[in-house]
Amino acid sequence: MRMPILALLLTASAALSLQDHRDLLLHPEAKEFTAHAPARSLVRFDTSKGTLDIEVTRDWSPLGADRFVNLVRDGYYDGARFFRVTAGRWVQFGIAGDPQVAQAWRNQTFPDDPFKQSNVRGTVAFAFAVPNGRTTQVFINLRDNSPTHDKEPFTPFGRVVAGMDVVDALTSEYGEGPGGIRAGKQDPVFEGGNEYLLKMFPHLDYIKTAKIFH
Repeated sequence: MRMPILALLLTASAALSLQDHRDLLLHPEAKEFTAHAPARSLVRFDTSKGTLDIEVTRDWSPLGADRFVNLVRDGYYDGARFFRVTAGRWVQFGIAGDPQVAQAWRNQTFPDDPFKQSNVRGTVAFAFAVPNGRTTQVFINLRDNSPTHDKEPFTPFGRVVAGMDVVDALTSEYGEGPGGIRAGKQDPVFEGGNEYLLKMFPHLDYIKTAKIFH
């Protein structure tokens, strides 16, 4: 049976939209990535384990909120793996599945924000290795990590408001897996993207889509 003309047009439109997003993501210097996030945003993640919602509060971390919302808006996190899951401690993600996109953003650092919100269970912050070194990688606190993470400080920009059970259920089979930014093990992920992760860590959970819900 032939696909109806309207369905064909919608499919073509969706493919064009995906290509447009990719073209933009390959240019981190684009003005679209400097837009201010709203005072509050709700980001919905459709994952391999279910749906979770992250409420982003710009006042907590203005530059962090801006970076995260802009990346979500243009599909950076779609398809990304939860590549570092330490049970009872944290879940980390934020290396794009497309190696070209991931490498385009790898060194796109932005300044630190003043610390306001503690790293309690469910809060979300950017990972970093050095001061003013945040880029795209994000972690969710699975417990109250304030005794260690507030000292750095990792500055939360949001919190999980629905679906924390989904976060808890993400596979921790590989533990540190490719490792954190400081572990020195991420080069193959940036070079091989999801193809590498599927080969070496085939059971990793992943983000299907991340969308600004409101």
